[in-house]
Amino acid sequence: MRRIPLHRSTFALLALVLCLFGGIARAQDIAAVWQGTQWGESSRALLAHFGGRATVLPRPLDFGDSYADLVLRDVTLGGVPLIAYFQMDKRTGGLKRIQFERPRHGINPPVFRAILAALASAYGAPDLMCGIRPGPAGGYQTAADRIWQRHGVVIRAVFRGTSLEAVEGCLGGDLTSGPCGLTAQLLVRISPPGGDAASCPAPGAR
Repeated sequence: MRRIPLHRSTFALLALVLCLFGGIARAQDIAAVWQGTQWGESSRALLAHFGGRATVLPRPLDFGDSYADLVLRDVTLGGVPLIAYFQMDKRTGGLKRIQFERPRHGINPPVFRAILAALASAYGAPDLMCGIRPGPAGGYQTAADRIWQRHGVVIRAVFRGTSLEAVEGCLGGDLTSGPCGLTAQLLVRISPPGGDAASCPAPGAR
């Protein structure tokens, strides 16, 4: 499988983002996630590259077409702490994409706006903006996608938040047993050429 190195100018842009929003020390955090990695390389190679910074998961996380058995914690973007998941192709075992996620307890619109501001500062306006209004078919979840195509990669920022109408999914409107329906999600996904359709999701695809 041919390995495709990540573009060097992307590292510089990411460093600039964090200099503006989180200081030079934090800029090095997210730049180091990209620097030196290659699409298609193995988890073992990634672990050798990151050493003690990486956490090997006791059980791989399933992402549908991929899995993650290695993560980096406390990466930052726009001053927002994220976790980087290295998603490995189930067929080849090579790096398929990198996904940065915010723990669900810390997801809200202001955090998403801070991440968008950081990305816009580095890459300009997104090439595509997608949105889904809350409704019963989607578990009363609102969704927003922002997509950039830069330097041979697709960058997709995704925010999904449950609206107040989600209480209709609870039996008798009882919220004491935990969330009903879908929960919030915030992520930034970095994909290689051809690894992301770079288009809005079809209605109901959530």
